Amino acid sequence: MSATASAPPTLAGYVSHHLKNFSSASQEKLVDFTVINLDTVFWSVFCGVVGCLVVWLVARKATSGVPGRLQAAVELLVEMADGQARAQIHGDRRFIAPLALTLFIWISLMNCMDFLPVDLFSQIFHWLGWDSVIHYHRAVPTSDLNGTVGISFGVVVLMVYFGIKVKGLKTFLHELFCAPFGAALAPFNFMLNLIEYISKMVSLGMRLWGNMYAGELLFLMIAMLGAFAALSLGGAFLFLGHVIAGAIWAIFHILIVFLQAFIFMMLTLVYLGLAHEGH
Repeated sequence: MSATASAPPTLAGYVSHHLKNFSSASQEKLVDFTVINLDTVFWSVFCGVVGCLVVWLVARKATSGVPGRLQAAVELLVEMADGQARAQIHGDRRFIAPLALTLFIWISLMNCMDFLPVDLFSQIFHWLGWDSVIHYHRAVPTSDLNGTVGISFGVVVLMVYFGIKVKGLKTFLHELFCAPFGAALAPFNFMLNLIEYISKMVSLGMRLWGNMYAGELLFLMIAMLGAFAALSLGGAFLFLGHVIAGAIWAIFHILIVFLQAFIFMMLTLVYLGLAHEGH
């Protein structure tokens, strides 16, 4: 979320302002690969580094005795990721199981950024005198469609990699151009398979983005409606109601945050399992 010293006076203006990214340039076209959402890149890398650092520190200090709470939590996540990978992949899982664990932790941490106060960073930027430079800011990378589709594109790249690795380049290309209708319809087969890869990428990214975007939008509306209620007649009771509603939504959103990370991990394993098994 972002900020200027003076907040927009309307609910629509407030929400619209907070749903804009801090970008390298103004986007004029629907698709413009020259524009980079710097806040999405920063917080994605930040969450990835934090996740890897925490797991590395726990693994470094792990003991064979009674584990501490953090070690026990990490061990549960490792067993969960390995168990799900074992259910989907019946061959070598040395790369896929750690990938599943990394995806779950990384996406969970990015989703959890949604629990930070809506105007926290705008206030920090104001204190630092950066609000004249950083007009917009969003701290939830998974609420940016560019971020989620970028991750799902990486999954598709891994599908192609495992398809070639398991089947061999010749067999992979043969299936790409000759399945399901034979070599006589090679161009049609290729377009059909290409659409399948693209649809998997889009659906995987859109599912995660849609849930996180909706959650962020509801938090913004609850925050702004609570502020309006506090200024209105009898606002104390209305404000209390919005606080309670926000707390209830936050508790429910905790489930959504981790459920979406788990679903993304599971679909990734399913897609990689199909490539790994040669289907």
